[in-house]
Amino acid sequence: MAVSLSESAAKEVKKIIADQSLPEETVLRVGVQGGGCSGFSYSLTFDKETSERDRVVDFFGVKLAVDKKFDPYLDGTVVDFYDGLEKRGFVFNNPNVVKSCGCGSSFQV
Repeated sequence: MAVSLSESAAKEVKKIIADQSLPEETVLRVGVQGGGCSGFSYSLTFDKETSERDRVVDFFGVKLAVDKKFDPYLDGTVVDFYDGLEKRGFVFNNPNVVKSCGCGSSFQV
């Protein structure tokens, strides 16, 4: 799997799914879209369906779906959840990034 989910990220995803009363078959979809000051940005959404193009793997009870076309951009990426004083949210630890913007929301591979 090109992308993995940390245990802390999985706990937060489970909490969000429960808080929003999302269906049991909900998957966390990770992707890449064009845009941002460095060329690409990450997408993180909930989905009810997967397709044959998706890689779907369970991490700590959360199903993670990634379209195979994103493998070159996301190979080895770990989605984590950071909860600190200065910020709180999901972070992408992507070993393929050669440049990212100052705000950290876009990247270049």
